[in-house]
Amino acid sequence: MVGCVIVHNNSIIGEGFTSKYGGNHAEVNAIQSVKNKSLLKQATLYVTLEPCSHYGKTPPCSDLIIANKIPKVVIGCIDDNKLVAGKGIEKLINAGCHVTVGVLEEACKTHHKRFFTFHNKKRPYIILKWAETKDGFIAPIAKNEQKPVWITNEYSRQLVHKWRAEEQAILVGANTVLQDNPSLTVRDWSGENPVRIVIDRDQNISKSYDIYNSEAETITKNDIDFTKQRASQICAILFKNEITSVIIEGGAKTLQDFIDENLWDEARVFTGNKLFKQGVNAPSFSGRLDHEICINEDVLKIYYND
Repeated sequence: MVGCVIVHNNSIIGEGFTSKYGGNHAEVNAIQSVKNKSLLKQATLYVTLEPCSHYGKTPPCSDLIIANKIPKVVIGCIDDNKLVAGKGIEKLINAGCHVTVGVLEEACKTHHKRFFTFHNKKRPYIILKWAETKDGFIAPIAKNEQKPVWITNEYSRQLVHKWRAEEQAILVGANTVLQDNPSLTVRDWSGENPVRIVIDRDQNISKSYDIYNSEAETITKNDIDFTKQRASQICAILFKNEITSVIIEGGAKTLQDFIDENLWDEARVFTGNKLFKQGVNAPSFSGRLDHEICINEDVLKIYYND
């Protein structure tokens, strides 16, 4: 989400962030929140991403800034979407606005990493997530019940539900559904459920599985050539469906497909305080370890694909 604040005499008089898809942009919400609109003529508008200059789902934000005669605009980073890409800045300057660009630029680019990945790489921002035992397994070879065998503690699992609420979609392979019957919702957190995406080549998953309950939208895909690289095909489908971010939660084969095709941005790997001695091996990958934290006896490591 783009963030915007409006300042007059060192006091914030308006603020806003991007509404749901198709709704108001941050600048619109910020300007609408200003009670005394006459102050806008002496105010400075700060925004994390360049104001749009084209008609999309909403009118151009640069036109609204100009119409309200806001004299100064500070922009975190340029929108490299070809529909904008400096045109919003140019329009503001031509209208007489004093524009400053590149303030906290790297922080703003990081904040908008999903947006930039979607537009520049034509795929969603991809987060790999799994939990493994101390001896490197993500699942037992066999089990007696159709439900997950938990490797991590309840606090780690709650954090995963928080992550789900922060991303647009979550993706698993058919085997994960058949083995664990997950619902892939945010049961332990307050937030919206992600869109659930299931890769089901053989169409073995009946509508009785929890993945098809009414708690969230579910998209099932079997129109993939499984004799070729799968991850790139999945990315193309997600891009076509305007999915800007996705958590890949398994299973091992699905995770490894994205790793092998180098189609991932983050990996969030839990190591629980358990031993399986034998089981399904955790994915094999290399990435830059950014940081790690302890969640009781669990260890969480965050990697980035540079």
